[in-house]
Amino acid sequence: MLRRDHLGMGITLGFIAPLIGMLLYYFTKFYPISLSDFFYVLGRQKTLISGIVSVSLIANAVLFTIYINTRRDLTAKGIFTSTCVYAVGALILKFFL
Repeated sequence: MLRRDHLGMGITLGFIAPLIGMLLYYFTKFYPISLSDFFYVLGRQKTLISGIVSVSLIANAVLFTIYINTRRDLTAKGIFTSTCVYAVGALILKFFL
């Protein structure tokens, strides 16, 4: 399934990879506390959003590079689109909420 070149698959992968990146950030920096406490701290301290977004978008950059190098351009376009949506959402969350 991951060998196909499909825009929808790229969008799906582009939204799942940042979640995996966020969990990776949680396990490396905040693991002794619970996941619900992590989200509570994240809601209180907006400065953490920058670190989480950077790790999350690195996960998308890795996927994007893999799909570009294997010439699956529609999937890479979906990953790039979801990366842009994710980044704009994170900026709105950080600066306006």
